[in-house]
Amino acid sequence: MIFLKNSGQGLLLSIHAQPGASRTKIVGEYGESLKVAVQAPPVDGAANEALTDFLAEVFGVGRKNVALKSGATGRKKIFLISELSVADAEARLKEHL
Repeated sequence: MIFLKNSGQGLLLSIHAQPGASRTKIVGEYGESLKVAVQAPPVDGAANEALTDFLAEVFGVGRKNVALKSGATGRKKIFLISELSVADAEARLKEHL
């Protein structure tokens, strides 16, 4: 999966966020990113918080293991997910695609 990359600290996940959706869900791929529809509006970091919670749930890790590394104010975001292997991440994502 092109949107998942190994780093020394964990996995880097490229996200294309679509805020204001009816519910938060994975929509599919968007270029080199994973497209995620987010129910929360892009106001005061609400969409970023909702994405963090959603990714922790999808990957089965604690919220503290999901960190927004870049893209706080844009649609393109990079999240760092720690304590998860690429194989486990891919398996969990396939359940949601």
